[in-house]
Amino acid sequence: MAEHPAYPVGLRLTGRRVVVLGGGQVAQRRLPALIAAGAKVHLVSPEATPSVEAMADTGEITWSRRRYEDGDLAEAWYALIATSDAAANVAASAEAERHRVWCVRSDDADAATAWTPATGHSEGVTVAVLTTNAKGRDPRHTAAIRDAVVEGLRDGTLVAPHHRVRTPGVALVGGGPGDPDLITVRGRRLLAEADVVIADRLGPRDLLAELPPHVEVIDAAKIPYGRFMAQEAINNALIEHAKQGKSVVRLKGGDPFVFGRGMEEAQALAEVGIPCTVVPGISSSISVPGAAGIPVTHRGVAHEFTVVSGHVAPDDERSLVDWPALARLRGTLVILMGVDKIGKIADTLVAHGKPAGTPVALVQEGTTAAQRRVDATLATVAETVRAQDVKPPAVIVIGEVVNVGPQAFE
Repeated sequence: MAEHPAYPVGLRLTGRRVVVLGGGQVAQRRLPALIAAGAKVHLVSPEATPSVEAMADTGEITWSRRRYEDGDLAEAWYALIATSDAAANVAASAEAERHRVWCVRSDDADAATAWTPATGHSEGVTVAVLTTNAKGRDPRHTAAIRDAVVEGLRDGTLVAPHHRVRTPGVALVGGGPGDPDLITVRGRRLLAEADVVIADRLGPRDLLAELPPHVEVIDAAKIPYGRFMAQEAINNALIEHAKQGKSVVRLKGGDPFVFGRGMEEAQALAEVGIPCTVVPGISSSISVPGAAGIPVTHRGVAHEFTVVSGHVAPDDERSLVDWPALARLRGTLVILMGVDKIGKIADTLVAHGKPAGTPVALVQEGTTAAQRRVDATLATVAETVRAQDVKPPAVIVIGEVVNVGPQAFE
């Protein structure tokens, strides 16, 4: 007899009894989705993995700590059989057949009445991939197809031409520290949906090359303005394009709210009633040191880290930083935008008690192909920056964590 393909269907299990036999790795992988579907999950197993046991302890599932017994599948709508007892699996499968309960067998797909597809999710869409027959089932193949489809939906490369999703208003998107792969999934998707992208110099520039030809890309650094009108001009550009009914992405480096003036832009948009979505990004204050092999915290070395803007020198009356207090801290100090002020910063920290021999690392162009790390101390950092010609953008790390990581990261 010719083998027929499986019939795909989505089960609505909210409030319905689902029985899982076996508390091992298969159950650990499958239970979260069943719980998320709202099923009343009953586990039957003498043992369980710590993660499965935690689900029972928190009341997400009920657990009978014993082996399978005939009758366990009564009143069930769906069953997952995943025990290491072959005889119990066969008996439970037979009971499921008698009670007309759809049954998944982790040990024998041919004997099952249902198969679990490789699933993924993206913005309200569930992608489920099944092979056409049991003999041709290859979990790695179906998982690869699922991953490709989900990734396409997430990054916007897989969108029906006549069903392009558009997010109204403005999205303030944190692009991460520079490597285009470090933008969030949501940020990449919003970029793919944009009509206009207003980009910072420090944003992940490689992402702009992936945009469709119709997308207008505006370099924020080239918007006409006087020296002190930069932010106002950018705000006006965001408002102007959004009022034209366009989907606008303000692409920033790092995170919009970490020295990114994101709140200033959000406030300007709110004042004129334009919807604003904020998409957090990976901050360079943590990611760039990490990429250079420097942990900002480390057990027994640093229990705190402080992130400071160095664009204003310590002796500048505009500075809001309590430098004497920072000098007294024992943790890690991370300075952004401080390359040209590092000499005065180092002198100030030493003058207020920070040891002159405190290690310093400067990571230039972090996470990009041009990344390089330069090491110094507070006593030598100013001269080192000049001698090594360290240029912005660079993240400066001060503290004993500089010497913790292996140099192989360089």
